[in-house]
Amino acid sequence: MKFEPLNQGFVSQRTVNTPTAVAAGSRCALTPEGDLVCTFMVQSALGINDFVPLLSRSRDKGETWVEEGPLWPELQDKFSLFGSVSRSPSSELFFFGTSTNIDRRGESFWSDATQGMKQCDLYWAKSVNSGRSWTPPTVIPMQIPGTAEAPGAMCITRDGRWLVCYAPYNTFDPKVVVDRNQVALLYSDDHGKTWIQTSMLRFSEIHSGAAEAWIIELTDGKLLGTCWQMDHSVDRDYPNPYALSLDRGNTWLPPKSTGIQGQSVALAALPNARALFAYSQRKHGERGIWLAVVKPTESQFTVECNQIVWRAETTTQTDSPPEHSQWQDFSFGEPSVTLLDEETVFVTLWCVQPSGRGIRYVRLRMVK
Repeated sequence: MKFEPLNQGFVSQRTVNTPTAVAAGSRCALTPEGDLVCTFMVQSALGINDFVPLLSRSRDKGETWVEEGPLWPELQDKFSLFGSVSRSPSSELFFFGTSTNIDRRGESFWSDATQGMKQCDLYWAKSVNSGRSWTPPTVIPMQIPGTAEAPGAMCITRDGRWLVCYAPYNTFDPKVVVDRNQVALLYSDDHGKTWIQTSMLRFSEIHSGAAEAWIIELTDGKLLGTCWQMDHSVDRDYPNPYALSLDRGNTWLPPKSTGIQGQSVALAALPNARALFAYSQRKHGERGIWLAVVKPTESQFTVECNQIVWRAETTTQTDSPPEHSQWQDFSFGEPSVTLLDEETVFVTLWCVQPSGRGIRYVRLRMVK
């Protein structure tokens, strides 16, 4: 198995002529009528608490794009909204993410003093008309102390369970004790009315934490979760971990190593209980976005192929070391991966590169 490039371009370059603005967090989904929609966020600068989620639409499977604007224009001065689109088995679109109050224009959502983020809420919303309009954001109550980093999409299983995952983070309040040694999971069996909280990945390494967590349902009914795991005490990355649930997310097997040393990740299901595993690579190999075909089991991740699909010109914007602590200086990241048909794959990412800035895409063909 390998990936052959078809073409690449930009979903949005709205930041190309506004050097202080940044696009982030692109995710895609196919609508029932065959449109490809891409949601992403713009903010005035990395670290500023003013994310605005936008949606662009392609009617030719990603060849050309039309930006349709903010999901909730009436909220953009009140709340900083981050999130990701996904499609349910019943073809509705869902949007899941974090909502943070904006108290002052230009404020940061990050505190160096506590190594934490401003307190936020988790939320979900739904569209029954292929993303042309959305229900108001509905809060998902977090049941443990801390705030949340949640760039991954909601997973809606074939039997109707809703699942979301997030990485617990410190808040601005140094007195709040946060259990960061995990990826937290919430699930609902009543369409978001009530939620039960547990852990998707629980790390044994001390000083460990997570980011960029994702969860999907495989075609055999198992749930697969993964993330970017790091040691905050020494600014060191672990190999990306993964975990499986055999009982709809009620319990999870202990995490194991994927054997891949990447950073931010994304998942998409393939036939025969396989998956696409996309990840950013800034430190441990050729820099860019990599894509793997994997078949995870209870004992091993089983990587069938693993290749770079987009090469970065720069890793950071100021040539600083690409450590997690320098995240506000990264020049690309947060890939997503969508299966368009049996052999065509669509990858997106945000980038601030000499050759262009915005939301970039790469179309690929899977070849045996």
